[in-house]
Amino acid sequence: MKLPARIAVPVAFALLCAAAVVAIAWWQLRASSESLRTAHAPGTISLSGLAPPIAADDEREPRDRAVLHLREGDMRSLRGEWSQAQEQYQKSVENGGGLPALRKLAQAQLQRRDIDGVRGTIRALRAAGARSEDLLLLESIVALRMGELVRAREMLEAGSDSPQRHYGLALLALVQGSHPQAQQELALVIAGWEPVLRSYARSLQAAYDEFALFPESSEQHLTTLLARALAQVHECELALPLLATVTAVQSDYRDAWIVQGYCELTTERADGAVASLEHAYNIDPSKPETQYFLARAYSARSEHQNAVIFLEYSLQNGFEPASEIHRAIAQEALKLGNDVLALEHLGTLLSTPDATREDMVQSVEIALALGNPDAALVTATTAIERFPESAIAHAALGSALAATGKAEEARTSFQKALELDPLLQGVKEKMEELGL
Repeated sequence: MKLPARIAVPVAFALLCAAAVVAIAWWQLRASSESLRTAHAPGTISLSGLAPPIAADDEREPRDRAVLHLREGDMRSLRGEWSQAQEQYQKSVENGGGLPALRKLAQAQLQRRDIDGVRGTIRALRAAGARSEDLLLLESIVALRMGELVRAREMLEAGSDSPQRHYGLALLALVQGSHPQAQQELALVIAGWEPVLRSYARSLQAAYDEFALFPESSEQHLTTLLARALAQVHECELALPLLATVTAVQSDYRDAWIVQGYCELTTERADGAVASLEHAYNIDPSKPETQYFLARAYSARSEHQNAVIFLEYSLQNGFEPASEIHRAIAQEALKLGNDVLALEHLGTLLSTPDATREDMVQSVEIALALGNPDAALVTATTAIERFPESAIAHAALGSALAATGKAEEARTSFQKALELDPLLQGVKEKMEELGL
């Protein structure tokens, strides 16, 4: 069957977001999971806007601070905020976070192309007793990203047998176009003992499997599929050169431009991301994923009005999940100083199961700032119903109650907030301000 020249490559946002959640780098997962299971989630109340969710460092034990910074870094990384994630991971390291924090710091540095920083972190990992196979893969990925393919091969071939070694060799073969060898190495990783690497290898192998369904399709199709898979496993630096070869040959390949723009966006190349995604938009102005990522790229360049416009386009064209768009528009509106628009979209968001306690608390803050304490009270009450053990939700309710003149009830809510988290910032100050 003869296929059209441009073969659709699914790059739906849900897949990329799922990859972001699942594809936390393999060297991070095992060592940090136990720490995160035991961490609680403190918050901060500020009626003048959202404040950092971690209380003052000098009020907590170093181990607690390390876990909290680690957790905040994870939240930042899942939102693609790698600069802030790196800052939080660095603080976790400084507070004794050990190998888990160092591994996550290396991941953030790789995402931000901070090669000197990664090399320093590798030295710290080695001094802290990291496994040799983990260090081998990190060092080989650095070499690959620097274009030092010969050095990468020498290191990997000299390493002892492990899933890490085979995964590194698979990446090397893939970028060199040695696809049979790449698939052989991926098969060894999939059969190996490292669970997250197995997931990564399956994502890459899936690209080959999809291409095999279309034996008459072009080499550009395979390259774009592989680039998409590399993006899913946080290897955009390896994906971008592959995509450049595709767009040079087939300039109207919409999906190649989308993946390229996504990779440029996640690696902090905002100008390139805008150019690539505008190209994709000109080819097909109706695709909601293009509009969403283009909005994010505009936001990265502080073009918040353009971001709002394209977020609204993506919403009109059926982007899913719609809750993500409402949340994003609210954040862009706040940056524009348009509290009314922000509150409108937060209100829509709060009617969905996807609303978080942070969404609700932010809605309370905006309603109070707009002089609408009754609306704030309704939202705060709903937040307590949904998140009864959230200190920050009880503090928000206290603020709303105080604004409606219910001083005794406000005191009770503030006290409940402090009971749940004695170090929650701003609560004692707010009680003193209100004479409670």
